[in-house]
Amino acid sequence: MSTVSQVTKAIREQGILPLYFNADETVSVEVLRAIYRAGIKAVEYTNRGEAALKNFKKLVAIRNTEMNDMLLGIGTIKNREQAQQYVEAGADFLVSPGFVPEVADFAKTRDLFYAPGCMTPTEIIAAENAGIGFIKLFPGNMLGPEFLSGIKDIFPHLLFMPTGGVDTTKENIEGWYKAGVSAVGMGSKLISKKLMEAKDYITIEKMTIEVLELIHAIKK
Repeated sequence: MSTVSQVTKAIREQGILPLYFNADETVSVEVLRAIYRAGIKAVEYTNRGEAALKNFKKLVAIRNTEMNDMLLGIGTIKNREQAQQYVEAGADFLVSPGFVPEVADFAKTRDLFYAPGCMTPTEIIAAENAGIGFIKLFPGNMLGPEFLSGIKDIFPHLLFMPTGGVDTTKENIEGWYKAGVSAVGMGSKLISKKLMEAKDYITIEKMTIEVLELIHAIKK
């Protein structure tokens, strides 16, 4: 199992956390392979439906045989039971759409990375007081880079990552980095339903490479 510092380092280094879900096990596996070929070393699979846990176990098995240096996280974790289930299945880290104190406690006792979704300073303070160091700003498109610019000085010890509506354009990503993010969470704008339906893994790989190069240039 990976520690908080290992996961934090991996996400910060690549500057992006791709996230996706597909009910089809094969599609889920091929997307993972595509983004891995592109250079991704940490990814969030989303707990969104009946097939999620079964698919996740398959992803863990593929990772263990083909991509030992890939960190597999699970998103949309809303309670301790889900957290436990996925950690037992091999999850390296946990992500939530909101701040869930029982998940924070569970993660803390295991030195597990946990990124809760926060939308207000009150939520961010609650997460910080629970020992969280990495905050997912969610939904990112509702909050915008101006929100982070306005609050960042109050939270000098926290790392931030917007998720939800973050675009693949230079303008959008650069706006967030100028506001002070450590990474951007990117879902459907990168791994779209359309591309998954078309099983267009080449385009997913190509777009991921482009975004990684763009972020690398912005961070410089």
